[in-house]
Amino acid sequence: MARPSRCRRVCLEPEYNRFAPYGAEETEQVLLSVDEFEAIRLIDDEKKTHLQCAGQMGISRTTVTEIYERARGKIADCIVHGKTLYISGGNYKLCDGSAWKCCGRRCSKSHTVEDHTVIGKEKEMKKIAVTYESGMIFQHFGHTEEFKLYEIEEGKVKGSQVVSTEGSGHGALAGMLTSLNVDTLICGGIGAGAQNALAEAGIELYGGVSGSADEAVEALLAGKLNYNPDVKCNHHGHDHHGEGHQCGEHKHGCGGNGGGCH
Repeated sequence: MARPSRCRRVCLEPEYNRFAPYGAEETEQVLLSVDEFEAIRLIDDEKKTHLQCAGQMGISRTTVTEIYERARGKIADCIVHGKTLYISGGNYKLCDGSAWKCCGRRCSKSHTVEDHTVIGKEKEMKKIAVTYESGMIFQHFGHTEEFKLYEIEEGKVKGSQVVSTEGSGHGALAGMLTSLNVDTLICGGIGAGAQNALAEAGIELYGGVSGSADEAVEALLAGKLNYNPDVKCNHHGHDHHGEGHQCGEHKHGCGGNGGGCH
């Protein structure tokens, strides 16, 4: 499993977060994370070099190149194959304009920094949900039959319970978690449409995680959870792109839900 990636500094969040082919009512979805958007913005729009972009985002040049190439691939996929692009989520935090080699201005949305910091974030977690099966993290969000819920107080688990999804499909699970006052989700695979639904509900996502559910929660609370910020829905050998993401989070091929993985 990949180690946790360093949180990327973003100086400007996207003003528009959805781009779709003209005249298309429903298309397959692709999730572009906000840090991927930032790399595109800095390199292609502001014409910065990869080294300059790395300095501004607070990461290595190699990481910038990886992010940039991945982002360009997603954009090309949307343009060539007529898919819908969503921009949401990712491993990032907004800058306050004070960092060395940063943009030099105070970001217009700096008050939302806590909401988007993934590892070591200051936003307090109160209830964590984990896709669950026999003590382990179930590996497909949209088909989980149970969630294990953890009540958190002062950074520690104070209680837990297992709840049934009662056959709810991909589209209903985000609403279920919202009704249970969940603010954080740990899971395995998840598509772009579901990621987008979770992001809209304000639920923090840690995807691509496997192993013991209890151990994953303890690792998250300790800031040591290994997860994949670019997790996708890989079900029955297919890569579904539905945010974000992203759940389909973020569509074709998942059985049991009208073929929509979201």
